[in-house]
Amino acid sequence: MNAPPDKPKQLPQCKHTFCTSCIDECFKKCGPKCPSCGQLYGTLTGSQPRNGRMTVQKTRYLRLPGFKKYGTIVIDYDIPSGTQGPEHPHPGKYYTGTHRTAYLPNNDEGNKVLRLLHKAFDARLIFTVGTSSTTGIDDSVTWNDIHHKTATYGGPQR
Repeated sequence: MNAPPDKPKQLPQCKHTFCTSCIDECFKKCGPKCPSCGQLYGTLTGSQPRNGRMTVQKTRYLRLPGFKKYGTIVIDYDIPSGTQGPEHPHPGKYYTGTHRTAYLPNNDEGNKVLRLLHKAFDARLIFTVGTSSTTGIDDSVTWNDIHHKTATYGGPQR
């Protein structure tokens, strides 16, 4: 005997329709966003280790290419080594932490990006635990698809 068809569920903002059990499972596994268009339904939370720190300094002595009339925002991320949680690939296993430095021009746009990066860090979206793309080592803290300027050279030459 066949199971009855699942009731369709229309997402309220984007109006895409899915079977209820499918979209519920998708939200559980991938976060509260439409799989068709990416419309957000709620708050995204990542798998960045909880024990990290983000510190910010502003300096007028360091200038980035293309932004010579502005100082620089220096962002330091410190994610210590620790034990993986249930949201990580190998729960209970040790992971290697990282320290990263990023740079933004200290202008209106740079400060807007900084506010967004603070939100992303608080939502645990900037880093994750996985395989390092530079070393190939498993169980390492790695960037999580929010690109950062990590060198004071290169970039726009305005």
